[in-house]
Amino acid sequence: MKVAVSVSLGSDTRDHQAVIEIMGKSVTIRREGTNGDIRLARKKMRQYDGRVDALGVGGTDLYLRVENRYYKLHGAWKMVKDVKQTPVVDGTGLKTTLESQLAPFLEEHVGLNATESKVLITSAVDRYGMAKSFVDAGFETIMGDFIFALGIPIKIKTLKGVRRLARLLLPIIGRLPLSMIYPTGEKQRQNTPKHEKLFQWANIIAGDFHYIRRYAPLDLSGKIIVTNTTTTADMRFLKERGVSHVVTSTPELNGRTFGTNALEAGITAVAEKGRPLTDEEISEIIQREGLKPSFHKL
Repeated sequence: MKVAVSVSLGSDTRDHQAVIEIMGKSVTIRREGTNGDIRLARKKMRQYDGRVDALGVGGTDLYLRVENRYYKLHGAWKMVKDVKQTPVVDGTGLKTTLESQLAPFLEEHVGLNATESKVLITSAVDRYGMAKSFVDAGFETIMGDFIFALGIPIKIKTLKGVRRLARLLLPIIGRLPLSMIYPTGEKQRQNTPKHEKLFQWANIIAGDFHYIRRYAPLDLSGKIIVTNTTTTADMRFLKERGVSHVVTSTPELNGRTFGTNALEAGITAVAEKGRPLTDEEISEIIQREGLKPSFHKL
């Protein structure tokens, strides 16, 4: 049996394991959180190198991919600098391919009309495929990269604006400590309601779940959440706040969804190429296996 391990900077309370079948092969996908401890994450990566079939980087990205440009997050590379044998992925391949299906999937399963919907995306440079999916489908969209990641009250309304932000700031932001860019460890479990007007403006809240959880207001009545991965506790949190539907970009496995990095590691393991897969290879596997986002009505 193939084994894929996701080593995450996130909380170990989100750890999970599942055995799934892809391309006719069984693979164990396991997530191991390190509570924001980069040294521990690096140690785990080193220990698993050559012993498992693929590794995933969770709780951060190695690169932020905007269109066809890659922007390196230097802090994240400390986690994988000792890995010499096992292929390492951070979920970028699935963000580019699987998440591009989200707007059509939402229209089909919730019956929304794009011209009557408003979407708040917490960070488009982190999930450019998701953002592009909504924009291409005609949804009115605000990208909150400046607001949620940098605390600057500037709204971005076009993909051109996202690309401009990426070119100007990501080479600088990529050199900052990860803790300044993204909630890790126990910070992922904190909730400090902010930006309530933005949350209330939209009927669809999309993006990385940790940004959504961190700033979500107490009242999310009737909102639709489109995100990457959720646990049972996350779903309870959203239901308590009045969320009507949750769509996750990855399929549900053994009662919960995995992050894009973990699922991509599983796909990489069964592909047996000894390297990360191309977008074309991932797209082919997604179509062949019928992998689709998950949908829940709360």
